[in-house]
Amino acid sequence: MEILVCVKRVPDTEENEIELNSEGNDIERDDLVYSVNEWDNYAVEEAIQLVDEHGGSVTVVTVGDEESEEVLRREMAMGAEKGILVSDDSFENADGKGIATILKSIVEKGNYDLILTGAQGDAGAAEVGGMLAALLDLPYASLVNKIEVTGDTGLKVGREVEGGDQEMNEISLPCVLSIQTGINEPRYVGIRGIRKVASVEIPTLSASDLGLAADSVGAGAAKIKKVDYFLPDLGEGAEMLEGSTDEIIEKLVEMLKAKGGLQ
Repeated sequence: MEILVCVKRVPDTEENEIELNSEGNDIERDDLVYSVNEWDNYAVEEAIQLVDEHGGSVTVVTVGDEESEEVLRREMAMGAEKGILVSDDSFENADGKGIATILKSIVEKGNYDLILTGAQGDAGAAEVGGMLAALLDLPYASLVNKIEVTGDTGLKVGREVEGGDQEMNEISLPCVLSIQTGINEPRYVGIRGIRKVASVEIPTLSASDLGLAADSVGAGAAKIKKVDYFLPDLGEGAEMLEGSTDEIIEKLVEMLKAKGGLQ
């Protein structure tokens, strides 16, 4: 099974205190610590486990600048065989469809049975996986938290649905899946693994390499533009309820009734 996993380099929210820049149109990016997007990391782990069990190879791809190569090497140290960096100045400020269009070109240059994305690898919009599937005219499932191979041409996938329930679906290959956190436990990446892939050549592909017009996927083609960033107003704080569990429940019910939350 040949699997392509789309990954992204993002600020590590555990290592950074995120602040707005002086213009209020972006976050302050100086001195930020970056890492691979959490959802994407689960997708790579799932791909590696599928290949360990059924054979094949895992390729990771990212769209970004030259510094994005570090997340490819991290995922290769994790177990992916190959990495592809897609980088071009014309890609700057691409929207979700622009990124999906770039990734479509990558998929078409290969021969992949399965394409995985993180469920929220695109600034929380959860759109690139679905758009990529639509552009490729392939079956798609989102919020996938279980994958079973049922044959040479099919999978059974579990999806997280509203209310914490799970639904199971059969889906044919090739297909695109957006992976939810919790589907597995991503493995630890040690220094030895990082050193092992430090000198592996990672190809960098530009817009011309992919046959994309410079103005077809960047800011000029974007239908969605970021206009403003702001911090939400803080409330007056929380009221902490004290006492035994039963006392806290009783107080909470009375508060909800007083505020119209319960009849």
